[in-house]
Amino acid sequence: VLDDGDTRIAIVLVDNVGVDQAVLDEAKKLIFAQTGLPKDRILIASVHDHSATSAGGKGLKRRGWLFGKPLDEYQTFLIRRIADGVQVAVKRLEPARIGWGVGKVPQHLFNRRYFMKEPVRNPFGGWDKVQMNPGIGNPKVVRPAGGTDPEVSFISVQSVLGRPIALLANYSLHYVGGVPANDISGDYFAVFANKIQKLLKAEDQDPPFVGIMSNGTSGDINNIDVLGKPPKKYKPYEKMQVVAEDVANEVFRVYQNIKHQNWVKIQAIQSELLLNVRRATPEMYEHITRILARPDTAKPLYHPLEKIYAQRILQMELEWPNQMYAPLQAFRIGDLGIAAIPFEVFTKTGLDIKAKSPFKPTFTIEIANGYYGYLPTPDQHEWGGYETWLSTNRVEPQASEKIVAELMNLFSKLK
Repeated sequence: VLDDGDTRIAIVLVDNVGVDQAVLDEAKKLIFAQTGLPKDRILIASVHDHSATSAGGKGLKRRGWLFGKPLDEYQTFLIRRIADGVQVAVKRLEPARIGWGVGKVPQHLFNRRYFMKEPVRNPFGGWDKVQMNPGIGNPKVVRPAGGTDPEVSFISVQSVLGRPIALLANYSLHYVGGVPANDISGDYFAVFANKIQKLLKAEDQDPPFVGIMSNGTSGDINNIDVLGKPPKKYKPYEKMQVVAEDVANEVFRVYQNIKHQNWVKIQAIQSELLLNVRRATPEMYEHITRILARPDTAKPLYHPLEKIYAQRILQMELEWPNQMYAPLQAFRIGDLGIAAIPFEVFTKTGLDIKAKSPFKPTFTIEIANGYYGYLPTPDQHEWGGYETWLSTNRVEPQASEKIVAELMNLFSKLK
């Protein structure tokens, strides 16, 4: 929680694969009741850790339209804990100094979408030019279908005497993984928090130091080098340790030379952007009807996931409205800007936001204030691949461009 005397904001990161807007809206209502902090000044995001939990509800409900539906026990529990965290932070407010910086850690980032020499079947009976995670050493791979963003941005908060209070970092890497089946972990996000605490010599403090890693624009990014040599075999949890240590060391290196200021201006703004929801074409609807009519024991016609996607698309057709409002948010902290988007955002969109933003530096926290699936750019939609499949992606192909334009409008009002 940050306060410049006029404006107070809260930034909350949840170790979760994704939390729906309906859940976070309830959390913000409770936060307001407990602290008086309005929802447009509260940013709540998931780290999209695949070895954590999901607050999207059980089974297919996770991909349904949750508004108006009763929340389950875990969702209700999470709402209370998020509000408790903000309330504790408010009670621990103290005079502080703030600074920020940007480093680069390119070695762990790889675009996970690749052009293939031959088209690849998708679950809808069609063909894709691009495949996600085609396998290391696959001779059919041509080239990556996009780039990466090597920057790690961070905000540091100290007491007036220099005691580390908190550090929020942002890195565009999906997750690392490498944990045994059924383990629950905080992935490299949590490992980073522990490592930066040690580097800052902030262990055993009271109140405790708060280290946070947020997920940048990493909808098409992982740390698998498909075009490289066969990787070293890592023990469980080992690879996330390697990634987190490199990122923490780079943040600490840059940290040595940043200037902490006694006061900066804080501003917050939010809007709801109306987007069209994607619908199945008549041909696709005919296809999923045929697939759903087949026995579960029947061999797939085109793709191993065709029945799962048929069920998901049918659910969207039955439950989702034709249009939806996506919550977009922008924070100003001095000369630094933060954008918040409720999708898994492709790196190109994140780079566009950084380039066009009037604030330098700027970074984007994805899966923020809701979770609405992947957000490919229009050209990626044309190439196909997992992230563009209907129900994995749920909004119009032009949505990413509309979101960037609206965020620039929000930033301009802050500037």
